[in-house]
Amino acid sequence: MKKTKFFNDVERKWVLIDAKDQTLGRLATRVARILQGKTKAQYTPNLLCGDKVIVINAKQVKITGKKLQDKEFDRYTGYPGGIRVITLHALMEKNPKKVMYMAVRGMLPKTMLGKLMLRGLRIYSDDKHEQIAQKPVAISV
Repeated sequence: MKKTKFFNDVERKWVLIDAKDQTLGRLATRVARILQGKTKAQYTPNLLCGDKVIVINAKQVKITGKKLQDKEFDRYTGYPGGIRVITLHALMEKNPKKVMYMAVRGMLPKTMLGKLMLRGLRIYSDDKHEQIAQKPVAISV
């Protein structure tokens, strides 16, 4: 007798979140939970059931402590001696959307389902966004 219920036909809505004066890590955890669908009653861990998220004002997110100067991101070009290092402060000036993207990506599952969840995330530096046709619902986090 099968007792487990699976919700295959979950309606995925668009959610609008304003990142102005929000702490980066706390905001990223809330966005990750919405993308995973953990805020819904029909949460199923092996299905894509979370809402899609629009984050505006990413350049006005708050970062606490000395992380702006101390935190560094590195990437490898593939060549010998090809490690490129950039601080959080420099990355916030160059591309504030990438900082939010990397924070949310680190909190999602590292599977194909996590990559599908990440497709439902749209980040904008200022308060204008292009998803007006989707009629997003603004929530406070």
